[in-house]
Amino acid sequence: MTRLLIAAGGGGDAITAAVVHTALHGAGTPALVLTYAWERLVVDPVPGPRRATDFTGTEAAAPDLALVTPRTAPIAPAGSLIPRLAAGLEPRLGLLDPYGGTRGLARQIRAAARWCRAGRIDLVDVGGDIAARGDEPTLRSPLGDALALAACAATGLATTVYVAGPGLDNEVPLTELLPRLGPPAFALTAPHTEGVLPVFDWHPSEASALLVAAARGVRGSCGTRDAPRPVLLDDSACQVHRLTLDAALALSPLARALAGSTSLDDAEAASREVCGFSEIERERHRAARPGPPHRPHTPHPSLASRGSRDAETVLARFTAWKRDLLADGLAYVTSRRITEDLGLSAPEARSLLGTPRAAASPRRAAPLWGLA
Repeated sequence: MTRLLIAAGGGGDAITAAVVHTALHGAGTPALVLTYAWERLVVDPVPGPRRATDFTGTEAAAPDLALVTPRTAPIAPAGSLIPRLAAGLEPRLGLLDPYGGTRGLARQIRAAARWCRAGRIDLVDVGGDIAARGDEPTLRSPLGDALALAACAATGLATTVYVAGPGLDNEVPLTELLPRLGPPAFALTAPHTEGVLPVFDWHPSEASALLVAAARGVRGSCGTRDAPRPVLLDDSACQVHRLTLDAALALSPLARALAGSTSLDDAEAASREVCGFSEIERERHRAARPGPPHRPHTPHPSLASRGSRDAETVLARFTAWKRDLLADGLAYVTSRRITEDLGLSAPEARSLLGTPRAAASPRRAAPLWGLA
């Protein structure tokens, strides 16, 4: 039997699903993770999720089941890091296509369960927006999670919901989220993360990086690109909460509203009704703006120039930049915050600054960057 897991959100949840799978079933246990190819505009400039026809090289393992392999590639202008994740993660990856709404997703999940010979599903969310009411002012991306939850309910298969790293996605305030989730079921530790650690040398996921860092013992305040306020890594940040399917559905008005939906348009309409917005519509607006995607942080003045890229210049800029962040009380930053604030690509950052997991690095706090 191959274990069947579903990553409730985008690529970052697929990484978290691999970590949770290791904690639950052990490294080396065969697993399939179903995930959306629904990534930020910095990765995929086309708004909304991708479907199998947006890729070449997927493997049709069964009707309604498309597997992603390292040879899979997005068709331009779409972009995706899911094929690279397929090469970097131990579980196999399958594609979730939400364009048929909850009913279409349920067909895909049933097909995957037959292929895996699995009688149950582990649904994994990092951060906790799967438990959102829909009216939280900081909520940004509940639709994928709610669709996955509603689809699991529609399959009739036994489903357990795992919320890892509550609050790390900065969507539902931790003070509101923890009472909904109840006591943690277990905590992730460093050995659970070994298989995914190299992925963060190139993958921009922030919530999963925060979770992995917390599991590896990193504690303190971390600055992210994706939210205006820092994230505090404490002992709760590496905990995993276990919910029954019924309990998770009771927490999510959006998932209940999505029951029986047959298209992504239906799902967007339900999101507008419950949450007051559609995240896909927001992506369309952002994609239509001239210039690069919106970024909430303004680079330090000494980093504004994109002139010389030599190591001495970048290190001098990095020193000035981190001095200001330390003064603001931050101990760590994500790789995405570093690359966007310094105006570097991920390969340039690795070349000029090293990697946060390099043994000789004074900033070692893998997969985050230490500022002290």
